[in-house]
Amino acid sequence: MTSLDRTRAPWPYDFLPPLPSFTVVSDDVADGAPLDIAQVAGQDVSPHLAWSGFPAETAAFAVTCFDPDAPTGSGWWHWMMLGLDASVTELQTGAAASPPAGAVQLRNDSGTIGYAGAAPPPGDPEHRYLFAVHALKAPVEVDPDSSMAMGAFNLTFNAIARAVIAPVYRNA
Repeated sequence: MTSLDRTRAPWPYDFLPPLPSFTVVSDDVADGAPLDIAQVAGQDVSPHLAWSGFPAETAAFAVTCFDPDAPTGSGWWHWMMLGLDASVTELQTGAAASPPAGAVQLRNDSGTIGYAGAAPPPGDPEHRYLFAVHALKAPVEVDPDSSMAMGAFNLTFNAIARAVIAPVYRNA
Protein backbone atom coordinates (compact mmCIF):
# COMPACT_ATOMS: atom_id res chain seq x y z
CA MET A 1 0.00 0.00 0.00
CA THR A 2 1.30 3.44 -0.85
CA SER A 3 0.60 6.55 1.15
CA LEU A 4 -1.74 7.59 -1.67
CA ASP A 5 -3.96 4.60 -0.83
CA ARG A 6 -4.57 5.83 2.71
CA THR A 7 -7.66 7.88 3.29
CA ARG A 8 -7.71 7.91 7.11
CA ALA A 9 -5.07 7.62 9.78
CA PRO A 10 -5.34 4.46 11.90
CA TRP A 11 -6.42 4.61 15.52
CA PRO A 12 -3.38 4.42 17.81
CA TYR A 13 -4.91 1.42 19.58
CA ASP A 14 -4.85 -0.61 16.34
CA PHE A 15 -1.14 -1.25 16.88
CA LEU A 16 -1.30 -2.19 20.56
CA PRO A 17 -2.21 -5.56 22.05
CA PRO A 18 -5.99 -6.00 21.95
CA LEU A 19 -7.86 -5.29 25.18
CA PRO A 20 -11.38 -5.99 26.39
CA SER A 21 -13.78 -3.08 26.12
CA PHE A 22 -16.38 -1.63 28.45
CA THR A 23 -19.00 1.10 28.14
CA VAL A 24 -18.34 4.84 27.98
CA VAL A 25 -21.18 7.33 27.45
CA SER A 26 -21.44 11.10 27.42
CA ASP A 27 -24.02 13.84 27.68
CA ASP A 28 -21.79 15.97 25.43
CA VAL A 29 -20.22 13.79 22.70
CA ALA A 30 -21.26 10.74 20.66
CA ASP A 31 -19.58 8.37 18.22
CA GLY A 32 -19.45 9.91 14.76
CA ALA A 33 -21.42 13.00 15.82
CA PRO A 34 -20.01 16.52 15.40
CA LEU A 35 -18.33 18.06 18.43
CA ASP A 36 -20.22 20.81 20.17
CA ILE A 37 -18.68 24.28 20.10
CA ALA A 38 -17.83 23.82 23.80
CA GLN A 39 -15.28 21.12 22.89
CA VAL A 40 -13.62 23.27 20.21
CA ALA A 41 -10.50 25.44 20.66
CA GLY A 42 -11.31 28.74 22.30
CA GLN A 43 -13.91 27.13 24.54
CA ASP A 44 -11.77 24.11 25.55
CA VAL A 45 -14.39 22.48 27.78
CA SER A 46 -13.74 18.81 28.40
CA PRO A 47 -16.86 16.70 27.81
CA HIS A 48 -18.87 14.73 30.34
CA LEU A 49 -17.81 11.07 30.36
CA ALA A 50 -19.24 8.16 32.39
CA TRP A 51 -18.16 4.54 32.25
CA SER A 52 -19.25 1.12 33.48
CA GLY A 53 -18.67 -2.57 32.87
CA PHE A 54 -14.89 -2.40 33.40
CA PRO A 55 -12.97 -5.35 34.91
CA ALA A 56 -13.42 -5.94 38.64
CA GLU A 57 -9.65 -5.84 39.16
CA THR A 58 -9.40 -2.23 37.90
CA ALA A 59 -7.13 -0.29 40.29
CA ALA A 60 -7.28 3.12 38.58
CA PHE A 61 -8.41 4.95 35.45
CA ALA A 62 -6.92 7.38 32.98
CA VAL A 63 -8.73 9.48 30.37
CA THR A 64 -7.21 10.64 27.10
CA CYS A 65 -8.24 12.49 23.96
CA PHE A 66 -6.25 11.93 20.78
CA ASP A 67 -6.71 13.18 17.20
CA PRO A 68 -5.20 10.59 14.82
CA ASP A 69 -6.01 12.80 11.81
CA ALA A 70 -3.76 15.74 12.74
CA PRO A 71 -1.31 16.44 9.91
CA THR A 72 1.77 15.75 12.02
CA GLY A 73 2.69 12.14 11.28
CA SER A 74 2.10 11.40 14.96
CA GLY A 75 -1.42 12.70 15.64
CA TRP A 76 -2.24 15.27 18.31
CA TRP A 77 -2.77 14.73 22.03
CA HIS A 78 -5.58 16.96 23.32
CA TRP A 79 -5.85 15.61 26.87
CA MET A 80 -4.45 13.12 29.34
CA MET A 81 -5.74 12.81 32.90
CA LEU A 82 -4.01 10.22 35.05
CA GLY A 83 -4.42 9.26 38.70
CA LEU A 84 -8.16 8.68 38.71
CA ASP A 85 -9.11 6.37 41.56
CA ALA A 86 -11.04 3.19 40.68
CA SER A 87 -14.06 4.67 42.46
CA VAL A 88 -14.22 7.54 39.92
CA THR A 89 -16.55 6.43 37.13
CA GLU A 90 -17.66 9.81 35.81
CA LEU A 91 -16.18 13.17 34.89
CA GLN A 92 -18.54 16.10 34.68
CA THR A 93 -18.43 18.57 31.80
CA GLY A 94 -15.42 20.81 32.37
CA ALA A 95 -13.61 18.39 34.71
CA ALA A 96 -10.27 19.27 33.09
CA ALA A 97 -10.58 22.76 34.59
CA SER A 98 -11.35 21.31 38.03
CA PRO A 99 -10.00 17.75 38.16
CA PRO A 100 -10.86 15.21 40.86
CA ALA A 101 -8.53 14.93 43.85
CA GLY A 102 -5.36 13.04 42.98
CA ALA A 103 -5.70 13.51 39.23
CA VAL A 104 -2.68 14.65 37.23
CA GLN A 105 -2.99 16.19 33.77
CA LEU A 106 -0.07 16.25 31.38
CA ARG A 107 0.78 19.08 29.01
CA ASN A 108 -1.16 18.54 25.76
CA ASP A 109 0.30 19.08 22.29
CA SER A 110 -1.02 22.66 22.34
CA GLY A 111 1.37 23.30 25.23
CA THR A 112 -1.21 23.70 27.99
CA ILE A 113 -2.26 21.60 30.95
CA GLY A 114 -5.78 20.19 30.67
CA TYR A 115 -8.08 19.76 27.69
CA ALA A 116 -7.31 21.53 24.41
CA GLY A 117 -10.33 21.75 22.14
CA ALA A 118 -10.51 20.70 18.50
CA ALA A 119 -8.75 22.98 16.03
CA PRO A 120 -7.96 21.24 12.74
CA PRO A 121 -6.18 23.39 10.17
CA PRO A 122 -8.30 24.93 7.41
CA GLY A 123 -8.74 22.56 4.52
CA ASP A 124 -8.82 19.38 6.61
CA PRO A 125 -12.40 18.21 6.10
CA GLU A 126 -12.87 16.00 9.18
CA HIS A 127 -10.93 14.93 12.26
CA ARG A 128 -11.83 12.20 14.75
CA TYR A 129 -11.32 12.80 18.47
CA LEU A 130 -10.78 9.57 20.40
CA PHE A 131 -11.91 10.06 23.98
CA ALA A 132 -10.65 6.93 25.72
CA VAL A 133 -11.11 5.70 29.27
CA HIS A 134 -8.36 3.28 30.23
CA ALA A 135 -8.95 0.77 33.04
CA LEU A 136 -5.60 0.16 34.72
CA LYS A 137 -4.15 -2.69 36.78
CA ALA A 138 -2.13 -0.12 38.77
CA PRO A 139 -2.11 3.67 38.95
CA VAL A 140 0.17 5.34 36.42
CA GLU A 141 2.58 7.66 38.16
CA VAL A 142 4.61 9.97 35.96
CA ASP A 143 6.15 13.35 36.59
CA PRO A 144 3.59 16.07 35.78
CA ASP A 145 6.13 17.52 33.34
CA SER A 146 6.26 14.25 31.38
CA SER A 147 5.32 14.22 27.74
CA MET A 148 2.06 12.74 26.50
CA ALA A 149 4.14 10.03 24.80
CA MET A 150 5.59 9.04 28.20
CA GLY A 151 2.10 9.00 29.70
CA ALA A 152 0.78 6.88 26.81
CA PHE A 153 3.73 4.50 27.13
CA ASN A 154 2.89 3.91 30.79
CA LEU A 155 -0.81 3.53 30.02
CA THR A 156 -0.04 0.84 27.45
CA PHE A 157 1.73 -1.34 30.02
CA ASN A 158 -0.93 -0.89 32.70
CA ALA A 159 -4.16 -1.01 30.69
CA ILE A 160 -6.43 -4.03 31.18
CA ALA A 161 -9.42 -2.66 29.26
CA ARG A 162 -10.29 0.41 27.20
CA ALA A 163 -13.48 2.18 26.13
CA VAL A 164 -13.56 4.78 23.35
CA ILE A 165 -16.10 7.30 22.13
CA ALA A 166 -15.13 9.13 18.92
CA PRO A 167 -16.92 12.33 17.89
CA VAL A 168 -15.73 14.33 14.89
CA TYR A 169 -14.99 17.90 13.95
CA ARG A 170 -15.89 18.99 10.42
CA ASN A 171 -14.43 22.15 8.93
CA ALA A 172 -17.02 24.23 7.14
